[in-house]
Amino acid sequence: MPLHIIKLAVGCDSVAELKQWIAERMKTAKKKGLPQRHIHTTRMTPKRTEEILSGGSLYWVIRGEIAAREKIIGIEPFRDKDGIGRCRIVMQPKVVAVSPRPMRPFQGWRYFTADSVPPDLGKATAGSVAAMPEPMRRQLRDLGLL
Repeated sequence: MPLHIIKLAVGCDSVAELKQWIAERMKTAKKKGLPQRHIHTTRMTPKRTEEILSGGSLYWVIRGEIAAREKIIGIEPFRDKDGIGRCRIVMQPKVVAVSPRPMRPFQGWRYFTADSVPPDLGKATAGSVAAMPEPMRRQLRDLGLL
């Protein structure tokens, strides 16, 4: 069973903005002739890499709720120019919206077990939650209607 990671998307206000950030990074990487992969650098290296790499995702908390995920395809520990240990979490640059769930703020990242993850929103169909604009979903969730 895969193990996931959950992390705050600091400074990000929506799934659409997260997608935009990643698209910009991919555009910059393409211009520089680098591989098309999304990298998030952290200070700590996950110890349970085998479990994470067996199908895990990084779940993003945006504005107080778990809102999206990206599949993790690599974990690369390294030392920065000052000799401090860091880790690159390498992900496929495809953001998948998930069923929003409230989440309190925390520092760093946390392991997130497969039985705790929210389901993907899937394809948007008329009248579905996935078809709603994100601000509307937030308001309805805050009112207890979703």
